[in-house]
Amino acid sequence: MNRIFRIAAPLLAVAVVACGYSKEEWDQKTRENDALRNQLSAQRQATKKCEADLADALHEVDDLRTKLKDSGVSAENLSTTLAEATKALEEYKRRAEQLDQLRKRFEELRAKLEKLTKLGLKVEVRDNRMLIALPGDVLFDSGKDTLRREGTDILGQVAEAIRGDSDLAKREFQVAGHTDSKPLAGGLFKDNWGLSTMRARSVLVFLVKALPEGGGLDARNWSAAGYADTDPVASNDTDEGRQRNRRVELVVLPNVEEMLNLNSLTR
Repeated sequence: MNRIFRIAAPLLAVAVVACGYSKEEWDQKTRENDALRNQLSAQRQATKKCEADLADALHEVDDLRTKLKDSGVSAENLSTTLAEATKALEEYKRRAEQLDQLRKRFEELRAKLEKLTKLGLKVEVRDNRMLIALPGDVLFDSGKDTLRREGTDILGQVAEAIRGDSDLAKREFQVAGHTDSKPLAGGLFKDNWGLSTMRARSVLVFLVKALPEGGGLDARNWSAAGYADTDPVASNDTDEGRQRNRRVELVVLPNVEEMLNLNSLTR
């Protein structure tokens, strides 16, 4: 064999030269071909490994499906559950964004109403309502529904504050009258229901009456109600507590999108 190779090699070299290639060029082409063959071999091995890995993965998926099925859970149900969870998460995010926007609006509204505290009034959230508390003894004489001079003065300032803010002026309010628990002995109002309702009416009438005699507010945004002694803010066992319960509140009525627990926004 070696003898044949020794004879063939010179002949091959002569053939290469005859074809127009030098021996060096031929060797270079040979090396390139060898490199390509090595790359092809490596690629085939990598492909085989990928195919084996895929087969293993499919086998694991089948095993998982079998286990889920044995547990009473199908892949379809699992996909449905995941879709429902994703939808619920998106809904939660949407509601969280709405709540954040509402929180900002609530804080802006409270900041505007806080200006009224300079008049000695109290702005608070109670029973899921934002309200302005007006002391009844400042507005009315005992057992009466006619506004005192001091009452009209303070209501005039409240109306001016509301009228001067475009957002507040468009809000809806309810005037709520409250009394202490002492029974009302007959008379014009018959009972505390009548007294609280008529006091609320007197405040409302003044607020919506045209300037300069009244507050000049839009009557379409106002209503009145009497609660008698059913919604106390203090004990009726003391003079101080009864005085606090004799009050009129201007309740800010929530818009539809605001009908949630406002107390959660104050924490």
